[in-house]
Amino acid sequence: MYDIEELYEAESAEHAVALLREHPQARIIAGGSDVLIEIREGRIAGCSLVSIQKIDALRGVGMDGEGGIRIGALTSFSHVSADPIIRKHIPVLGEAVDTIGGPQLRNIGTIGGNVCNGVTSADSASTLMAWDAVMEYLGPGGPRRLPIREHYTGAGKTSLARDEILRAIVIPRESYENCFGSYIKYAMREALDIATLGCSANVLLSPDGKRIMRLRLAYGVAGPVPLRTPSAEAAAAGRAADEETIRAAAEAAPRDLNPRTSWRAGREFRLHLAVELAKRTIRESIKRAGGSI
Repeated sequence: MYDIEELYEAESAEHAVALLREHPQARIIAGGSDVLIEIREGRIAGCSLVSIQKIDALRGVGMDGEGGIRIGALTSFSHVSADPIIRKHIPVLGEAVDTIGGPQLRNIGTIGGNVCNGVTSADSASTLMAWDAVMEYLGPGGPRRLPIREHYTGAGKTSLARDEILRAIVIPRESYENCFGSYIKYAMREALDIATLGCSANVLLSPDGKRIMRLRLAYGVAGPVPLRTPSAEAAAAGRAADEETIRAAAEAAPRDLNPRTSWRAGREFRLHLAVELAKRTIRESIKRAGGSI
C-alpha cells in the first residue's frame, strides 16, 4: 500500500538534521496524516523518509524565558487544545485545531506538520498568523527564527530549507497578553471538511474596554498562503469598539485578499464570506475581551 524506499528513525532533532543532510532527497514524517496520503496516492511513491515521531523533546507546550508560549512542533492537535497554557492564554488556538478532521486525525496530526505543508487551508495557520507566531527552525548551522508571515513563500511552499526541521512555534508575550480572539471556519460540512474560508481575529482593547488598541485579522484560503489584512487592522486601530468600527474593518479586509475560484466556492463568494466572518470574529473577540457591543 505504501511505496517507501527507506525509513530512517531520528533519535533527536539534531540527528534528524544530520539524516536530512546525509539523504537530501528524504522527507520528514511526523504524524503522517499528510505524507502517507501523498505516498498512497502515488504523488511521492518510492520516497525515503526521516521519522521524527520518537523525539519527545519536540512535544509539549511551555513558557520560555521571555514569557513567550513555546509549542513543540510534534505536539498533536488534541494536546494543543487540551493544554492548560493554551486554554488560559490562547484558547482560540485550541478552538481552531479542534475544527481539523475527526478525533483520530487530531490525535496523530501535529501542529508543526499543519504549517509545514504550506497549504493555505491549514486551520491552525490563520490563528497563528493573527497571533504573530514565530517559527523556530533547526538546521546544520543551529536554530533560526522567522516570523510566520515570512514562513509561507507560495502555495504549498515554506522557507524551510531541505536540511532543516521546524523545532517549535513561539507566541510572543505581547501577542497574547490581554489579547482575545475568535476563529470561524466556513466549510461545506460541519466536520471532516477543508475550509472554504477561515478567519481569525486577535483584539487588544484599551483598559476601559471602549477602544480597539490593536486588531490582527488573518485568513486562510483567501490567497495562495495564509495572510494578514493590514487594511482592516488599520481601519480599527484606536477606534471605538463598536459596530461602526467592526463594519469599517470588515469592509476593508477584501483589499488585501486574493481568493481564487475553485469547485468549493467562487472568488466573489469567498470575498463576501471574508467580510461577514470578519464582522463575527471581531465582534466575538471584543465580547471575550470584556467590551460592550
